[in-house]
Amino acid sequence: MEERKVTSTNYENEQELLQCPVTYTLSIIGGRWKAAIIWQLSEGPVRFGTLRDRVGKVSDRILSKQLKELQEDGLVCRDAYPEVPPRVEYRLTEKGQSLEPVLEGILKWGLANRGA
Repeated sequence: MEERKVTSTNYENEQELLQCPVTYTLSIIGGRWKAAIIWQLSEGPVRFGTLRDRVGKVSDRILSKQLKELQEDGLVCRDAYPEVPPRVEYRLTEKGQSLEPVLEGILKWGLANRGA
């Protein structure tokens, strides 16, 4: 999430809203690409380029930023292998895997209500 001054009203409001578990969860998986990233990583470890191709028309910069935020939130792990050329894979942590049923529920709801 975007950093705010601790003394600002927006910061206080944000902290109050995050007391709600639903709002907290949505703040973690919100963002244009985060749910799609988590969904793709639920199938197993993926390299950056493969993940970019699977997610859709996301730029490298934005994908990298969203992955970093997911890492900071403890949902994604970045594994770097000391090979030539270097290989990096992203995978869900245990905490990230615990979101799979949540995303499946969102998927079912979306399929049922998208055209309604």
